[in-house]
Amino acid sequence: MKESSFEKKEELLQAALDEFSMKKYEEASLNNIIKKARISKGTFYYHFKDKQDLYIYLLESSVKTKWEFINTHLKESVEVKNNIFEKFKLQARIGAEFAVTHPKFHNLSKLLSKEKGNEIYEIAKRKLSGDSSNPLKKMIESAIEDGNFRDDIPNDFILKIISYMFSNFDEIFSDEEDLEISNILKNLDYYVDFIKNGLGK
Repeated sequence: MKESSFEKKEELLQAALDEFSMKKYEEASLNNIIKKARISKGTFYYHFKDKQDLYIYLLESSVKTKWEFINTHLKESVEVKNNIFEKFKLQARIGAEFAVTHPKFHNLSKLLSKEKGNEIYEIAKRKLSGDSSNPLKKMIESAIEDGNFRDDIPNDFILKIISYMFSNFDEIFSDEEDLEISNILKNLDYYVDFIKNGLGK
């Protein structure tokens, strides 16, 4: 019974990913997802409370899968080990590779950025940034310990500013052309250089 339930959940998640990676949240149909997964409504509600619960679960899975992908590739690169700024840039390039190898997760992320101004966007941002095991937070804390930042700036300030800047990157670069992978990489390079050097000469 457990194996059957697990298999049904996997089918449900695949159907949901297909739907949410092609349509904005309000346009995505729970009935379509249930029909495509070939499950009953009862099976759906056994696994998830509602459409929002399923959507947030998918977003969290996407973020987790992406960070696992990034961390695996970062470990293979020795030259940026103790330089947080080069690590951010490498991470962006690995993120682009993730987008190519996991296009549905990439589309899910792109569509989330288009939800700005809608309630679901705020709910998703709170859920995704409120995780205490946030890998970005761990990276910044490690870089603080490695001495990557100025000594005259408090650690708490550094952590809050950089976390905020990366968590809200998609709010700044949200135009259609900004969502192209090559432009994401270019803007992230500028972004990292800005964090590192500011705007002063």
